Amino acid sequence: MIGDSYLSAGKLELEFLKQLLETYHCTDESVVVGPGIGNDAAVIDIGDSYLIAKSDPITFVSQDIGFYAVNINANDIACMGGVPRWFLVTILLPEKYTTQSQVKDIFQQISAACTQLKIALCGGHTEVTHGISRPIIAGQMLGTASKERLIQPKNVQIGDDVLLTKGIAIEATSIVAREKSIELIDLFSSEFVERCQNFIKKPGISVLNDAQIALQSGAVHAMHDPTEGGLAMGLYELANAANAGITIELDKIPMLAEAKLLCDQYGLDILGVIASGALLIIAPHHAAQVIINELGKNRIPAASIGKITSKRPGVTLKMGKEEMEMPIFQKDEIIKIF
Repeated sequence: MIGDSYLSAGKLELEFLKQLLETYHCTDESVVVGPGIGNDAAVIDIGDSYLIAKSDPITFVSQDIGFYAVNINANDIACMGGVPRWFLVTILLPEKYTTQSQVKDIFQQISAACTQLKIALCGGHTEVTHGISRPIIAGQMLGTASKERLIQPKNVQIGDDVLLTKGIAIEATSIVAREKSIELIDLFSSEFVERCQNFIKKPGISVLNDAQIALQSGAVHAMHDPTEGGLAMGLYELANAANAGITIELDKIPMLAEAKLLCDQYGLDILGVIASGALLIIAPHHAAQVIINELGKNRIPAASIGKITSKRPGVTLKMGKEEMEMPIFQKDEIIKIF
């Protein structure tokens, strides 16, 4: 194609992806929620309940990759108000660099994560292939939701509060600590690096518990877990799905001290680094504090960081009295460390 150019690593540009989804789609009457920016999963009417389907790859990490694959896919089922139940996985392994013990480790990680979340590992595909330098896992999670419990971004209202659980850059903190462990031990300590590496489990990249508590404690209009592109892109995806304008106050965003330290160390914008582990919750103002309190009772910190301010998609960032458009990160900031 004349004028065509090669794409760089990261998610497709939002407008380009939107064009693709609007042009190329096949669906039927049973599809309640189909492909769309900010839709965490597909929803299919199967009679008395909904089947929720999600697929997501793990590409940034190789250590604990099986744990990542299960939890990242389960998160998106939870964001729709569903319960993750069945997992299928495609495992692609690099030739000449893969041993049987490494494959066994991946299977053990997947099995342990599924057991912890009460999910059945029910199929998939595994192969050693050429053209890749590290393992790649593409997971598919299936779950169910009652028809009364389905959560969709289209339900957000002007005046709703935007809540965030735990803090941003949880996953990024773990990745940086794993990829740069040798030099970080020299700069800080082995105890600090080990703590950061373990961020995938404490505070954790799963938001399943966060979502279930929020649903039980108050009216929830939408949920979304920011992943690639960080909090910034998660908010843009949510704004697109909800057809809403979002205003965020920078000084209210929970930023874990370790995350801020490592992002500053490597020149990463903390708003644009992969952020699994945090959950965005949109709820009416009267229910917001109830949700925050219930999460707190379960040792899950949460804060109100902004508002739904209009029915025009976009994200505004307030810094004191100044306002600006939230930065857009077509490439996740974490790419800078590789």
